[in-house]
Amino acid sequence: MPKALSEMISDDIYAMIAEGNMFPPGSKLPNEIEFSNRLNVNRATLRVAIRILVTKGVLEIKRGKGTFVREDFNPEKGPRDGGEIFQFNEEAAIKDLYEMRLVIEPEAAYLATIRGSENEIKNIIKIGMALEKKLIENGERVKEEQEFHKAIAKATHNEYMNKIMPILVRDMGKAVHVTFKIEELRYETIRDHRLIMDFLERRDAEGAKAAMRLHMVHAIKLMTERT
Repeated sequence: MPKALSEMISDDIYAMIAEGNMFPPGSKLPNEIEFSNRLNVNRATLRVAIRILVTKGVLEIKRGKGTFVREDFNPEKGPRDGGEIFQFNEEAAIKDLYEMRLVIEPEAAYLATIRGSENEIKNIIKIGMALEKKLIENGERVKEEQEFHKAIAKATHNEYMNKIMPILVRDMGKAVHVTFKIEELRYETIRDHRLIMDFLERRDAEGAKAAMRLHMVHAIKLMTERT
């Protein structure tokens, strides 16, 4: 789904702050009229864009003074995405991460099978096949792992699923690196992904749900035994 204009403008403002260094932490943004003219949007759109960045911890509105870049905003860490409640701990959180995925992703597979368009299902299969190739070669596969599960979430057409999944796949990348040494998990992943893709392609929602659940259970079991 294309981004709303307000989201695009929030991205532009964020780039000015984090990449262009036009507005360092603590600095004040131009007034609403000047800034909307500069960005070539109406004031209502600018207000929504600013609210987006306020919720992400980038900006703050000081009543009677204007809109400021937060003093504690760190461009290197990026905007808040809700993911700060899921901070990764390499010593303990891999199993916890997969347990959370066990709660969420089987239902995602179920909904994707029912709601996904033909193009979305084809895209999931395409990404899954690219991932399988990397798994067989034991190559770097973080991007493909992330894209596979994000594509399934997208096919659910559920707004909250699409907000949660990027948080999970962000830490999934770290989990892939930690579990890279578990060869049996790699082969289990190949088999499990083939099963998930088969059920998705056949539009068997209960089968896709069961296959995704099995995938998470296999991963938890092997990581508990081997790490």
